[in-house]
Amino acid sequence: MMKYFDPHIHMVSRTTDDYQRMFAAGIIGVIEPAFWQGQPRTSVGSFIDYFDTLLGWERFRASQFGIHHYCTMGLNPKEANDLGLAKEVMSVLPRFLAKDGVVAVGEIGYDDITPEEELFMAEQMQLAMEFELPVLVHTPHRDKIGGTKRTIALIREVGIPEHMVIIDHLNEQTLPLVMETDCWRGHSIYPNTKMSEQRMVALLKEYGLEKMVVNSAADWGCSDPLKVPKTGAAMRQAGYSDAEITQVLFDNPIDFFAQSGRISKEEVSIPISVDQTKLWESNSALRGQTPIVEN
Repeated sequence: MMKYFDPHIHMVSRTTDDYQRMFAAGIIGVIEPAFWQGQPRTSVGSFIDYFDTLLGWERFRASQFGIHHYCTMGLNPKEANDLGLAKEVMSVLPRFLAKDGVVAVGEIGYDDITPEEELFMAEQMQLAMEFELPVLVHTPHRDKIGGTKRTIALIREVGIPEHMVIIDHLNEQTLPLVMETDCWRGHSIYPNTKMSEQRMVALLKEYGLEKMVVNSAADWGCSDPLKVPKTGAAMRQAGYSDAEITQVLFDNPIDFFAQSGRISKEEVSIPISVDQTKLWESNSALRGQTPIVEN
């Protein structure tokens, strides 16, 4: 079976059934970026609890179904506009960036493209340079072309090396802008919006495979955690070889985040010995099912 890696998926919003289906489809590793959860947070403590969940419970839950779990840490652009709270989050963020399993700063970027969003995007890129971590950048849903241009300009103004940045949620209009940089190129495959598998294959045919990264970005909305292997199926149907599919859907994303020194293809390829009798904070992910224990 082909092995896949989803470098942008919000598993805190998904069920254990999703983990089971993902593993069965060949997904053996994921990265979960910190993001806006749909309801605005009102205190720094809620951010701390959320960051701890990504590092603790969610990593444990993934391992219970054979999947390696990593994360990125950051103040998302939507909540960067609450200036007082954003400053508090920035004050605690460095201690999380130092932790094992945190492979980048993110997701950061623009939402409404406000001065506050730009301020904290720049500050977080500075933090990334201090911690020698890559950066995951979210491009806005509105004025995507303008937001992508401003993102590239800010990257160059701050001075972070472009090869340490992946610009995500690209499409036919914004990918050409990023192709003119040394940044990596991220694409989110969605059921109804953003990119489809077929559109992604068309972009691969036009622009090649180098630095091209595919993810599901699955979250609490209408999304699909199997979009990475489904893109693999579309690539195969279009005539791509197993080696080329592996390059785009396994090697490329890990090669980018491996610049953190905290993840490698060798590590992700080591099978997890599942023991579902284990608990996290006295809690099981099973809810009564017979636990699986692998030798």
